[in-house]
Amino acid sequence: MQSFRTEIENTGNNKKALVEKDIIDLEKKIRQFREGKIHEEKFRSLRLARGVYGQRQQGVQMIRIKLPFGKVSAKQLLRIADISDEYSNGNLHLTTRQDVQIHHVSLERTPELWAKLEQDDITLREACGNTVRNVTASAEAGIDPNELFDVSPYAKAVFEYFLRKPFGQELGRKIKIAFSNTDKDTAVTYIHDFGFIPKIENGKRGFKVLVGGGLGAQPFLAQTAFEFLPEEKLIPFLEASIRVFDRYGERASRHKARIKYLINKIGIDEFLKLIKEEEKAILVKVFPIDSSRTETEIQFRSQLPDENPAIDKDAFFVWNKTNVFKQKQAGFFGVYIKIQLGNISTTKVREFARVAKLYSDASDIRITINQGFLLRNVTAEELPFLFSELSQLGLATPGFDSVGDITACPGTDTCNLAISNSTNVSVELEKVIYAEYPELIYNHDIKIKISGCMNACGQHSLAQIGFHGSSFKIGTNVVPALQVLLGGGTLGNGKGRISDKVIKVASKRGPDVLRTLFDDFEKNAVEGEYFNSYYDNQGKDYFYQLLKPLADNSSLKETDFIDWGSEEKFQTAIGVGECAGVVIDLVQTLFFEAEEKLELSAEAFGNEQFGDSIYYTYAAFINGAKALLLDKEIHVNTHHGVIADFDKHFIETKELKLESSFKDLVLQINQNEPSKQFAELYFIEAKEFLQAVKQIRQTNLV
Repeated sequence: MQSFRTEIENTGNNKKALVEKDIIDLEKKIRQFREGKIHEEKFRSLRLARGVYGQRQQGVQMIRIKLPFGKVSAKQLLRIADISDEYSNGNLHLTTRQDVQIHHVSLERTPELWAKLEQDDITLREACGNTVRNVTASAEAGIDPNELFDVSPYAKAVFEYFLRKPFGQELGRKIKIAFSNTDKDTAVTYIHDFGFIPKIENGKRGFKVLVGGGLGAQPFLAQTAFEFLPEEKLIPFLEASIRVFDRYGERASRHKARIKYLINKIGIDEFLKLIKEEEKAILVKVFPIDSSRTETEIQFRSQLPDENPAIDKDAFFVWNKTNVFKQKQAGFFGVYIKIQLGNISTTKVREFARVAKLYSDASDIRITINQGFLLRNVTAEELPFLFSELSQLGLATPGFDSVGDITACPGTDTCNLAISNSTNVSVELEKVIYAEYPELIYNHDIKIKISGCMNACGQHSLAQIGFHGSSFKIGTNVVPALQVLLGGGTLGNGKGRISDKVIKVASKRGPDVLRTLFDDFEKNAVEGEYFNSYYDNQGKDYFYQLLKPLADNSSLKETDFIDWGSEEKFQTAIGVGECAGVVIDLVQTLFFEAEEKLELSAEAFGNEQFGDSIYYTYAAFINGAKALLLDKEIHVNTHHGVIADFDKHFIETKELKLESSFKDLVLQINQNEPSKQFAELYFIEAKEFLQAVKQIRQTNLV
């Protein structure tokens, strides 16, 4: 046992705080990367897991700020605004996953930026990369009159539990988790890897559990794993699931590496069986979540002025009808703030934070999944004052989450993968709605969503009317285009519809697509009929024929060859996307990572985190075995495959002698409780194994 204790001593006894260690490590790795000591692909994986994402413009990064379930205080907003001013361009982007992004940041300045964010308890950790991403939840959680209970504490517990867990750092692809607060499914759980909808059974809290949803180029609707899972089983289920995904999930082909493909391949029953087999090894068998204090004590603000502000009463009426709702707390209102495309300047953010402090609960502002804000605990008397202040800031636009509130990803503004512009066209489409169809700001049935490419960051696949960026050629010229999709949407209780691809048109004809659809719907739909019902009754071909004249390219104008927001002729320029990092298949890098995992195992053991230590050791086994397989040009795309092929090519051939099979050795991980004794023994076995496989490689190189 002495070698293991030596490893522990080498890690040092006085550990820095985890956050400080993260930041120092990032700074160190940036320096090593610049010096050529870390391979580019390895460094990419590392920085992505720390919220640092390459963007379309060379030499600068997008920073994604992770805000669990979209909760942010006015103080934190001010901190983020300060960061954007100092390190970026004075703008913020609110995302569909309740994060905040800032762009055009120098790589070398990211550790300093992160350190300043952490002063107000804001993290970048695992905001990008092959990790457990931000945990989202219905923005209305805690104040919705229709909810069974507040899901916020559960979303917070999941976020905190899985942050920095070793089995969630280098997955085949990202994991997205969402909590809806009611059966209306305002968190769109059905397109997440894991979705949870609150239920009560025999007086006990729990969740309907959905697994295997996802958008992207090939969208999948989630399947039901449990109609009711008791609340204390929530985190154990997630841990076992993620560990199974880590072992069996695809790694070679990133386009087939989401958990939806694994479940589609092996079936939901087999997936649940593998989860059952993992139960012995997980860190906790039950995990009670304290939900007793779910509501912040409402702090009454200072006394209002004697006179009401001078406001446009008609405008206030419309805003109050479309952007305000009664909370379950008597006498208080929730107020939605529409932020066009989620883009807002830091100047405006500072004023918004000031207003939030005056007329709402400034300790709990929520970012919504349609890229806006929700203020909570506003009194009826405060509403006119709030409206007046918001109007002066240009933040009192009515029609929140209506037809006129379009969701869009940044597209070609910053993203490597984007094909055509998604932001400027969205602005043009909103102009059409507010100017020509103003009554549609009261319509919450039709959602319009736009992505810059087929990967669906703008969630076009679940929209009644969706668009994604595309292109087509006319001779030698390339035309920026929009793929039109129709018929998607949320059905409720974890059910949804994926939209159909109907037709492709030049981007400049996007506004005419809307006019054609709205006019046809108004003219021919039965009174009170929903759009998707009308779409189903008419059929996909009807809409193809309806829009076909707009796809006639014989009448294209010169301006059609120029994308929205551009002055130059369009050309496609797609880079390498970083939505889930890159698989590293270099032998020397894999050996380096195996050694690094053993160091982390020793460190975790020294902190009495025995479950974490065991998983780091498991990763060392896998990396060492994969390195030797790769040295023989044997490519394997899952951990499970690594284990099987290593036995076949090295144990059965007796090139490496073990007392048992490699499978029996490495899969001790799910046959043992995560005890101190097992952690120590497992580490020693891994260290001996790694020395043996490195010796084989050295022999092969001679």
